[in-house]
This record gives sequence, C-alpha cells and structure tokens, in this order.
Amino acid sequence: DLRDRVDRGRVKHVVVRAEDTAKFDDVPGAYTRVCVGGLPQEGWEPYEDAYAAPAGFLPDGPTMADDPLMLYFTSGTTARPKLVEHTHTSYPIGHLSTMYWIGLQPGDVHLNISSPGWAKHAWSNLFAPWNAEATVFLYNYTRFDAARLMAEMDRVGVTTFCAPPTVWRMLIQADLSQLRGKPREAVAAGEPLNPEVIEQVRRAWGVTIRDGFGQTETAVQVANSPGQQLKTGSMGRPSPGYKVELLDPISGAPGATEGEIALDLSTRPVGLMTGYHGDPDRTAEAMAGGYYRTGDIGSRDAEGYITYVGRSDDVFKASDYKISPFELESALLEHEAVAEAAVVPAPDEVRLAVPKAYIVLAEGWQPGPDTAKVLFEHSREVLAPYKRVRRLEFGALPKTVSGKIRRVELRAATAAGSDQEYREEDFR
Repeated sequence: DLRDRVDRGRVKHVVVRAEDTAKFDDVPGAYTRVCVGGLPQEGWEPYEDAYAAPAGFLPDGPTMADDPLMLYFTSGTTARPKLVEHTHTSYPIGHLSTMYWIGLQPGDVHLNISSPGWAKHAWSNLFAPWNAEATVFLYNYTRFDAARLMAEMDRVGVTTFCAPPTVWRMLIQADLSQLRGKPREAVAAGEPLNPEVIEQVRRAWGVTIRDGFGQTETAVQVANSPGQQLKTGSMGRPSPGYKVELLDPISGAPGATEGEIALDLSTRPVGLMTGYHGDPDRTAEAMAGGYYRTGDIGSRDAEGYITYVGRSDDVFKASDYKISPFELESALLEHEAVAEAAVVPAPDEVRLAVPKAYIVLAEGWQPGPDTAKVLFEHSREVLAPYKRVRRLEFGALPKTVSGKIRRVELRAATAAGSDQEYREEDFR
C-alpha cells in the first residue's frame, strides 16, 4: 500500500509518528522524511525542528482555482486503488453542500469522527466547519470508549456531531444518558444506518440522526438536510447544486425508479472531482454519456427521496472502509496453500461486514483448523489491519459456464451461515 501510494502519488514529503518510521524501510523514493515525537530516528528529520524555521513564506506564483489541491486514494474493483484529484474549488467550495447537510452555524462546536486518511475527514473536520465559522473539535483516541467520548463532548460543548455507522452502533451499546449536553444536529455517512440505531438515539438524545450520501470523488450528493421530512431508510434528496439521476441498468437512460446513481454533467457540480489522476481512461469511463457514474445503486420514490440499494460492483464496506475483494484474493493467492480464493462480506454486528474468504486448497494441503490458522497468519502479515480476512471456509467455488465466480451465491451462503466456517478470533 505505501509503495503504491508513494509511487503513483509522486510523494515528495512523508510525515509520520516516530514509531511508524520502520514501515518505510522498504519504500523507495527521494522524499523528505519527517517524524513526529519519540526518540530521534536515523535518516528522519524531527518535526519539532520546524519551530526554529523562519516564519516568513514567499509564494513562488499564484494559485489558480482549478489547480490540484488534494489527491485521495480510494478502493476499486482492481488491485490498484483509484487516485481522485480535487482542486482549490471542488473541495473547499464544493463542501458548502456538506455544511448545509450537517446544519453547521457560526459558533458551533463540531465533532466528526473519521480517520485522517479518509476524504470524510476533509469533509467534516476541515472544509464544512471552516466554511460555517464553526469550531473544529478533534478527539484523538487509540481505542473507542463510548463513555469517554460522551464525557469529552460534554466538556467542550459539542453542538453538531458526525460519526460513521460503526461508531453509532458502538455508542448505543453504552448508556446514552451519560451525555448531558445533547447535540443539536447529528448525522451519519459511509453506509446506510440501521433504523433501530436511529430510534435509540432519538429516544435518548431527542435528536434524529440524518443520513447523507457522497463519495471521495464528490462532496455530499444526497442528504437529509435540517428541517426536511425524514423517511426511514432513505438517505434523502439531492443536495443543492446536484442534479441526480438514476440510470436504467439495461439502457443506461436516466429517469429510472431504480438504477445507478449518477450526476448530470450538463450542470456540472462544483463539488465533483477533476478526474482520476494519471488515469484518463478511467476518468472517461466514469464520465461517459454526460453523467458521472457513482457505481452505487439507488431507488427513488414519488417524492424524490433516494434509498441506497448497494454497489454495482463487488466492493463492500467493513468498519467504514471500502474493501476490494480482488485485492484480498490476490493477497491470499500469494500463499502456496491457496489455489483459488473468493472474498465476500460476512455480516457483523459491529463492523456491518467483515471479509470472508472461500478457499480452494492447493494439492498437498488439507482443510482444517491448522490450515485455517496458517492462512489467517498470512492475512495478518500481508494485509493492512482493516483489510485482513476475518473468516474462512474451504470448498469448491460456484462458477458460471465461462468460469467466472458466482459471488451472488457465495454472498447468499454467507448470509445463511455455515458450521464449516473458521473465525480469526478463535486462533488468538
């Protein structure tokens, strides 16, 4: 992951915690290495030295509105994640729609829980609250603690709160009445939020969590904005500045009641990316026919409310991270025990879904707990923690006559449950 990002992103500077410097030992590149905190690291410049640098700054030229500002990697259906390019307009100004969705006002204290590597962090920890002249409150923790989170919210007086569904699901397992100062606005994004979670928060805090839909490639496209009538299960209606169409899955024509969520480019939204950096073919594919195609499927009712249905490809979310099955399968196939592999989401009460691998073993390997343990260890070694395989099952893979894996059958089997399944937590 790091080598790919440094290479394709043409990274010139890397800033990491001192304890993470070793992760770059095998990452080539003529980039400046800066470490934060800890003991001095050989070959790395201490971040603290920046305080001794001259305070003056002289720009070497004007910054144009359409100049690149941010590049974000995002998962796709191949092993190479897409590299999304945003400008000095598309995110700073585009996130006026995000500010509108959250309901931010001058003087608000806004808390958004999101990893800094996610575009959602830029959405809600940077541009939306700054546009609104609100205070950005960051709560840094190593392990989620619902009681501590609510104590911090009370301490600083959080008035607007955004969190991914995983956090909301963990919050309702705690005593929500511990929060004395209830937020005025509460929103969720990243995946559909379960109605029972919304209801429990409404009963405890007297506030209704409002869903929104967007992507790394855009600001918020569809949302339940403040004051709008809410419909259970719906992510709302198109945001200001977005003309959202549902494209028929067969003809590709707009106006479908269920189809791919797409943005009409005849009135190009300010918050839409420039394209996929360094990949004109993929950009052209995403923008084909005068529409930006999200790859997500939705349905629309008579009042214009859109409900999320699912992905048009095989990407799924686990703990609010997008997971590409192809990437995980490729990692599993690196092990000599694996002849074939297929990864699908398995239901999980907290994470919504976790990666489950169906494995066809190579000759000389036998299905059983010993082999499962070996493959779980391999997964931990070669995959980032949020990507690693959490469940395994051995057996033949269902295929079409052309040899393609029928993931729909595996998804159905996974949803039904199996007593042949091995779980990572059983081998700790």
